[in-house]
Amino acid sequence: MTEQTHTSPQHMKNIAQAESILKEVFGFESFRPLQKEIITNVLEKNDTLAIMPTGGGKSLCYQIPALVFSGTTIVISPLISLMKDQVDQLTAYGISAAVLNSSLSASQYADTQSDLRNGKLDLIYLAPETLLKSSIIHLLKQININCVAIDEAHCISEWGHDFRPEYRQLADVTQHFDDAVILALTATATPQVRQDIAETLKLTDANTFVASFNRTNLFLDVETKNDPLDQTLDFLENHKEDSGIIYCFSRRQVDELTNDIKHDGFSALPYHAGLTEGQRVDHQDKFIRDEIKIIVATIAFGMGIDKPDVRFVIHYDMPKNIESYYQQIGRAGRDGLNAHCLFLFGYGDASKIRYFIQQKEEQEQKIATRQLNELIEYAETPQCRRLLLLEYFGESHTEDNCGMCDFCTGDHPESKDLTVPAQKFLSTMIRTGERFGAAHIGHVLTGSKRKRILELGHDKLSTYNIGQEFSQTEWKNLHRVLLRKDIISKDPEFGGLRVAQLGAAVLKSELPVHGMMPKAQETSSSSQRKEAPKANALDYNKDLFSILREKRMELARTSNLPPYVIFADTTLIEMAYYYPQSEATMLDIHGMGEVKFKKFGPTFMNIISTFCEENGLQERTKYETRPSGQSRSKRKKRSSSGPKRSDEVGKMFNAGSSIEDIAEHFSVKSTTVISNLTSYVKDGNALKPVLLEDYSLLSKTDQKRVRNAFQKHGTETLRPIFEELNEEIQYDDLRIIQLMMLSES
Repeated sequence: MTEQTHTSPQHMKNIAQAESILKEVFGFESFRPLQKEIITNVLEKNDTLAIMPTGGGKSLCYQIPALVFSGTTIVISPLISLMKDQVDQLTAYGISAAVLNSSLSASQYADTQSDLRNGKLDLIYLAPETLLKSSIIHLLKQININCVAIDEAHCISEWGHDFRPEYRQLADVTQHFDDAVILALTATATPQVRQDIAETLKLTDANTFVASFNRTNLFLDVETKNDPLDQTLDFLENHKEDSGIIYCFSRRQVDELTNDIKHDGFSALPYHAGLTEGQRVDHQDKFIRDEIKIIVATIAFGMGIDKPDVRFVIHYDMPKNIESYYQQIGRAGRDGLNAHCLFLFGYGDASKIRYFIQQKEEQEQKIATRQLNELIEYAETPQCRRLLLLEYFGESHTEDNCGMCDFCTGDHPESKDLTVPAQKFLSTMIRTGERFGAAHIGHVLTGSKRKRILELGHDKLSTYNIGQEFSQTEWKNLHRVLLRKDIISKDPEFGGLRVAQLGAAVLKSELPVHGMMPKAQETSSSSQRKEAPKANALDYNKDLFSILREKRMELARTSNLPPYVIFADTTLIEMAYYYPQSEATMLDIHGMGEVKFKKFGPTFMNIISTFCEENGLQERTKYETRPSGQSRSKRKKRSSSGPKRSDEVGKMFNAGSSIEDIAEHFSVKSTTVISNLTSYVKDGNALKPVLLEDYSLLSKTDQKRVRNAFQKHGTETLRPIFEELNEEIQYDDLRIIQLMMLSES
């Protein structure tokens, strides 16, 4: 979407209020990519379609407008567990929100309806089935509805991977709220699905925002599925303290794998449709509350999970399509920290899925087959995993090395010259009359004494027993490489393999064949496997983090809440790095809103103070521009009276004063002056870029690297840039380039 320019006083007031809510209520210093643009569009009452990856911050796109608008925001969500989870989190932030669904008792249902009528709720969460009831529509028409947010909007589309018929009826229902802006949100939508959503909801004038699908903190790893149990146990050995999800194809597989990994000492529970509703709720709650570490599940699990600290997702069996795969791995690393996504890929799984596809109607078969083939192509791709994954969602990826997949870290079989084995395979196909499948060709090449081989006289062929370099399984793998490259084809009626036109060129040595041939006996041991990089921007104190996490668990149990509703891991990590010991410095911590500080802040400050005293540690300053002892909200009030420091600094710099002179004038550090100049530019004032050029000590090459990183991630925050550059460029150097780029624009 082309960015629009809004200059109305009401617009400026709305955005200022949204930014204030972001900081004061939710405790975040800046918006994530596209959040501000989407929120701006919603506050302007423009119907909106937002495509944002899981973990990209979709919820804030309607939660913040709900607090700016005077009325109530309806949130339509497909799962009761997700509604409850979000309401718990909002309540922890001091926001008035409730659910209205079948999980409530009669008295709770009546009380919630009463709160709605009396305008006490900022947000009301409903399932689509609930909203379709005439009694609910009648109730909602009596109150001031400002916004209707439709979460998991891909359920609307028949082209999506999780189509739900009741979702398609929402377009008719939303017409009852003339003054409400419609916001449809989803994490996975191809261009075709996006168009279908907009047309179904009649969002003819909708603005569409598509955030990057590139979850840079997810390590994408595909292994050949050889001994899946051993491969899984090896992996889990490296993740003993981590929360994770393992996806299986069937209920039986879920139960068997759960028992196997529990036998090896891992904390796990199953989740599938064969369990009672009570069992499923209990197992999910135990996982959310960190009472168990691992959930082993069918695809029935996950849409209702908002747990931010899932550190790994394993696909023990193959998902049905790329959208399902992307959505399921998206449940990892929602806190922005690194997570590992392991896909055990086997052709046997693909055959199972094809069997079920064949039970569908013809048109559904075509769609499902195409989707499965796209997933197989992803698993077999001989290049950076992100290239194909992002391309599927209509996004280009230009980096030569993402550094976060098995290819780019060198943890994948290298492409080899397979020309000679391919010629042996093709020659055997021709000598056997192009009537047999891969298994028979492999038996000839490996010198099998099978009765069928002897009866046909294929033990007399010149190619008999010339393929000892490969096992039977490896010859099958080679045949898949040849099929994928259109060197051979399969007879659609009888299944025999035929030499294609490109195959003739291979036989004449006019066309080389390259591909990957993982050995059948290879498995990745825990000592060999590449793991997702665990480095985070802050080198926090692990001992203090552990103590804080124990206190969080204690408070969570007392409050009957999931631990991450108290504080996310990212919040505890900052506490364990900055050692905040006052209200002002604690309010500077990521995710520390004022309501949360009142509830939990003093308890954690006492722990930090005691730990620092016992270990001789000093509090670290996070924001040097903030006067000591002054909280975020107090600083804001102060800035509204009298000239801002940033204005004075900006004018002095433009008049010719150096950064060092200004720092001496105000008795502050040079970094503080740079921060002031950055605020000056962000407020809409101009700086002369030429005056800044001498302040960067980076080489021209490093300056270019930094600028490229800012162009990719934006100039709002520095942490993504710091991580993008492998923590090689210091923050002080990044601030100068950031300021230069802001002043240039």
